[in-house]
Amino acid sequence: MTKMPVIFIGHGSPMNAIEDNDYTKGWIEMANRIPKPKAIISISAHWFTRGTKIMNEEMPKTIYDMYGFPKELYEIIYNSPGSPELAKVTMKLISKDAEYDNSWGIDHGTWSVLVHMYPDRDIPLFQISVDAYAPPEAHYQIGRELRDLREEGVLIFGTGNIVHNLRKINWDMSKKGFDWAYEFDDFIYDNIISNNHDNILRYMELGEVAKLAVPTTDHFYPLLYVLGASSDDYKVSVYNKSPELGSLTMTSYLLD
Repeated sequence: MTKMPVIFIGHGSPMNAIEDNDYTKGWIEMANRIPKPKAIISISAHWFTRGTKIMNEEMPKTIYDMYGFPKELYEIIYNSPGSPELAKVTMKLISKDAEYDNSWGIDHGTWSVLVHMYPDRDIPLFQISVDAYAPPEAHYQIGRELRDLREEGVLIFGTGNIVHNLRKINWDMSKKGFDWAYEFDDFIYDNIISNNHDNILRYMELGEVAKLAVPTTDHFYPLLYVLGASSDDYKVSVYNKSPELGSLTMTSYLLD
């Protein structure tokens, strides 16, 4: 079986689910470049919990964890089957304390992207939560522990945004970013290209730039699972390296 790559997606606005734009075209291109996964494990910014949770339902529900958007968004049902068997394997591989939890579902961080990448909704899918109280190294280690699943055709899929500061959004800055947003996004890019993950784990050493780019860790930490699950000698493909509204970046990575 072909070893699957790992993917991190900068997902941005839920509206991308129903739009045809440069971002969604990039996601489709990524899906077309890689083998079809046997299953997908998604780590979404929007399941941010105390402790690590794993879904193990036969049919995870679609949830709508956003407010004030057009009706069309709330009519999307991303009804891929779950994979209780893979969830059980995943639980055994993770050394950190974790528990099954089906109180959540497939959230918009996952489905707003996968409706473009895998519109047939036929790939088994479940989510692992992001532990809000764990340090960067713990998230990276989970990725490390799951990376052998790639040999079984499993896609490790992180979805968030490398720069994500909603308090600093400027609606007049479409496709433009603040200087600190470019600086932080470039810092992550340079260290992914050079395979220097230790620098990324110590991102807070950038000081004020890091505090502005990552005021909360929910959208940034999914990247760490993907980096942990990556091969030691990966090749990098970069998509959508673009700022949005001053204080977001949409940069996405395929590590093969």
